[in-house]
Amino acid sequence: MMAFLETHWLDILTTVLGLLYIWLEYRASIALWFVGIVMPALDIYLYWSHGLYGDAGMAVYYTLAAVYGYVVWTWGRGQQQERSITHMPPRKYLPTAVCFLAAWAATYYILITWTNSTVPVLDSFTNALSFVGLWALARKYIEQWFFWIVVDAVCCVLYVQKGIPFKAGLYGLYVIIAVAGYFKWKQLSKQPS
Repeated sequence: MMAFLETHWLDILTTVLGLLYIWLEYRASIALWFVGIVMPALDIYLYWSHGLYGDAGMAVYYTLAAVYGYVVWTWGRGQQQERSITHMPPRKYLPTAVCFLAAWAATYYILITWTNSTVPVLDSFTNALSFVGLWALARKYIEQWFFWIVVDAVCCVLYVQKGIPFKAGLYGLYVIIAVAGYFKWKQLSKQPS
């Protein structure tokens, strides 16, 4: 048992933090951003040590983006007025798709050029989609949940393949929570402020 815990302690800790994070996101609580700083900072080492270099790089981005998300949620619509949950404007679809494709290509190129990644296509895909997903979350767009459903499903499979069982289970649970989160945010967007 001790050997198991020594091997998987970081996987377990970041999984617990991930559960807290998704619960706070589901509730649209601004506290999610504080957990969003700590968890990815720990994930950097976890992913790097398992050869998921794209995910390790993305964890750096997540850590920094959590600060951005907190600022946008707190002051994004004026002094001391928290941002409301809304739909992504259709004019943002094309630029978002272009950013996703550019990020996917750039991350893929980095992974095949400078790492020994065995999963560059999926690792770069989930990173690129996470990039736009986190941007949509910071903007409190309901559609951010669609990005996370896809990312979480792919990551679940990827983490099973890479021997990170607790994170794999967490991401499987994330798929279910993301579906519920979409409906929860849809309901919250209709409530008066």
